[in-house]
Amino acid sequence: MSDLCPCGSGLAFEACCEPFLMAQAKPKTASQLMRARYSAYAMGSVEYLYKTSGPKVRKEFDAENSKRWAESARWNGIEITAMTGGDEGDETGTVEFVAHYAVKETDFKHHELAQFAKIDGEWRFIDGRIFSTDPIRREQPKIGRNDACPCGSGKKYKKCCQGTEAK
Repeated sequence: MSDLCPCGSGLAFEACCEPFLMAQAKPKTASQLMRARYSAYAMGSVEYLYKTSGPKVRKEFDAENSKRWAESARWNGIEITAMTGGDEGDETGTVEFVAHYAVKETDFKHHELAQFAKIDGEWRFIDGRIFSTDPIRREQPKIGRNDACPCGSGKKYKKCCQGTEAK
């Protein structure tokens, strides 16, 4: 594992997110907390995820499944794409981000707008809205295996071109 922080700051882990995960320091901004939470996933620090969550998230938190999922992934970086509020003097803020990870050699992107608020003077993750990709829409109707092959051979699709098309 690299000595660089998983959050992508370019700093060493010990000088970046480690003090947050080890409860030696507290994030001063919502984006610092977002980066620390990403690092917590990458490091399997489920306790930190729970501690930095608001009351609603804590009620729904499943530590065992969160840990299993975090450890099953290879964490490839986070992009902070937008922020509103969330600075040291603010009480609330949002951070839009894209987390990159892979599970079983398949790459994924988790795009979310995360809401943060200060509770007792400390930043907490309150809620998030996940941006999903639009479903794939076909331009033409799906060809059934028993339909006539569109190549014009007169054969059924399953006996002609179905086995030769890229999937």
